[in-house]
Amino acid sequence: MRRRTKIICTVGPSSNNWETMRTMHEAGMDVVRINMSHSTHDEAARTVEWVHALNRKRHDEIPILVDTSGPEIRTGERVEPLNLVPGTKVILSGNPRSDETSELAHINIGYADFGKSVRVGDTIRLDNGLINLDVLERTGSGLVCRVADGGELGSKRHVNLPGVHVDLPSISSKDRDDIAFAKEHDVSFIAQSFVRSADDVLAMREVLGNSHQWVKVIAKIENYEGVDQAESIAKAAFGVMVARGDLGIETDIAKLPSLQRRLVDTTLRLGRRCILATHLLESMVENPIPTRAEAIDVANAVYEGVDAVLLSSETSIGKRPTLAVEQLRKIIEESERYPGLDFSQALVTDDIKQNLAKSASELAEHSGAAGIVVITRSGLMADLVTNCAPSNVPIFAFSNLNHTLRRLMLNRGVYPYRTSFNKNSEMTIQSAFEVLRKRENLPPDAVLVVVSDVLSKGAVDSIQIRHADPAYGATML
Repeated sequence: MRRRTKIICTVGPSSNNWETMRTMHEAGMDVVRINMSHSTHDEAARTVEWVHALNRKRHDEIPILVDTSGPEIRTGERVEPLNLVPGTKVILSGNPRSDETSELAHINIGYADFGKSVRVGDTIRLDNGLINLDVLERTGSGLVCRVADGGELGSKRHVNLPGVHVDLPSISSKDRDDIAFAKEHDVSFIAQSFVRSADDVLAMREVLGNSHQWVKVIAKIENYEGVDQAESIAKAAFGVMVARGDLGIETDIAKLPSLQRRLVDTTLRLGRRCILATHLLESMVENPIPTRAEAIDVANAVYEGVDAVLLSSETSIGKRPTLAVEQLRKIIEESERYPGLDFSQALVTDDIKQNLAKSASELAEHSGAAGIVVITRSGLMADLVTNCAPSNVPIFAFSNLNHTLRRLMLNRGVYPYRTSFNKNSEMTIQSAFEVLRKRENLPPDAVLVVVSDVLSKGAVDSIQIRHADPAYGATML
């Protein structure tokens, strides 16, 4: 049985070289992620070059996902780390020129309206929640806070303001530069950080422009605002990333498991691609094996039916990036063998094409088909069949466009192949079958269900049951 759940790997200092990229691919990497919060354009360009080198050796190309920084807030530069002792007080301000005569230590926050947004009684989390401050009062110098959980604070540490609306544009000037880089280098996906509403996604589509409609937007939900608007965000985006890092800081961590389930269910129910990210195998940054809890966490993601799981620190700065990919792949493969596993969702749709895809999926399952063959130019029909989550039936998607083939690598259970389209639809189908007989080793009598959105002049083509070899005949429905 082929692995259905896809693996996204973040490339960083530990992996941005030919040998590691090659071995990560061999271990199971399906998609490459470039995190622009930690990557320069020169480093990212090097990653793109390695991906192109890999793709020259593959029949299915690895797509690239560029992850934007979004409206993030960070602390200012520090000459020396500041040791924050629990119980002591500090002043936080969005104004670097605040009153320096105060006896209290000062922490500059890179958000000019910081003092206006935060209220007395709020909690401010620094450095990914490792340091926590309680807001006591407002002064002319800034916000006086008590250190609840201390530690050493270095330069440019992440700031989270749980429950606080941050009045920053959804797409920063840095994001625009990074998006221009992504467009120039032919990436397949943009992961948009800290999406708070469907309008944020529409703003990203506007920046991408009509010339790059094939670049798909993945909305990262990372705070309560995004959670509250999850349904409208999912409808506007191509997919949703459940980004558990900031989400676990911005929300009550005790609620994180139920929030994850809710976001995954919402995304799949609306027929969108779903990615689960952050801390899947975090212990493997240092260790050669994951914890038991991490293995079960990955398995639960598979049981929930996500399209892909994402490694971040494990492959970007970890000691053994290839081993992390290998361990993740093994856990996924074992989890997908679980008997009676059902990925189906109660799709919310009255779309004719979606119902056609559902019929094709049900027909494939009931007929014991060796696969569903989807002939598609844009990838839409392959998306619709993916939404139906056919159990143990692979989806073989054929397109004549490289953009389509690359982005279909993200879809759960989809295996894309390139083929030329012929005016004679039968020639196109037979060309696809020939590829499957050679590359998938399908026997001549293998049963295949064929569905398409491009082979006829109408809106959709008929569903067909075929044998892999035309000598066995065909059943037309």
